[in-house]
Amino acid sequence: IGCSNDNIQANAAFAQSEGFTFPLLCDTSLEVAIAFCAAPDASASKAKRVAALIDETGKIANFWDPAGKGEFPAQVLATL
Repeated sequence: IGCSNDNIQANAAFAQSEGFTFPLLCDTSLEVAIAFCAAPDASASKAKRVAALIDETGKIANFWDPAGKGEFPAQVLATL
């Protein structure tokens, strides 16, 4: 699952352009971003890019800050 502070239309367009087959949450209030330390508070203009790997029990197995493009996808796959 992905999460973005963009609205539904922006997330849908982004997911389609990138060929995502997983859902994107719309966190326009930044509640999820704040919970994962990607935004300091609700007055932030946007969230930074972080990633959490949630295991089968619902616990955070790994956390990346920052998360990004480039080598990041390979780093995540290496932890699986």
